[in-house]
Amino acid sequence: MEQTASSGGAYGVQVLIAGRQKHWRDDVAAQVRRAGYATTTVDCGVDAMTVLALGLPVDVLVTDLGLTGELGCVRLALEARALRPDLRIVFASDAPYVDVEAAGLDGGDLYVVPAERTDAVAVTVREALADRA
Repeated sequence: MEQTASSGGAYGVQVLIAGRQKHWRDDVAAQVRRAGYATTTVDCGVDAMTVLALGLPVDVLVTDLGLTGELGCVRLALEARALRPDLRIVFASDAPYVDVEAAGLDGGDLYVVPAERTDAVAVTVREALADRA
C-alpha cells in the first residue's frame, strides 16, 4: 500500500485507487494529487477492502475496470458499497460504455470514466464529490 499526502486545498479528501498495473496507479494518483486530493494506492481488491474495513478515511474509490482476482472491480464495488453505503465509486475504463447496472450495481452514484484522457479521472472524482454535497 502506497500513501501520499496532498498539499492542496481539498480539505483532507481521501481517494483510494485500486489497479493491478503500477503505471496506471501512478498516473491516476498523479492526476488526483494535482487536483488537490490525498491518495492511497493498492494493487488488488483485497487490499482495497482491507483499507475500507480498517476504517481508514476514504471519500472516493477509483478502480480499474480491468482489476481481476479474488475481488475484481465489480465485486470490490459491491463489497465496498455494502461496507460503506455512501462511498463514491469511480470506474476507470477504456471502454466507451460500461453497463454497471447489469453487473448488479446501482448506477445512480457510480461514475465511469475513459482512462485515456489525462485529466478524466480527477475531473470525475471532483464531480463525484460535488454530487455528495
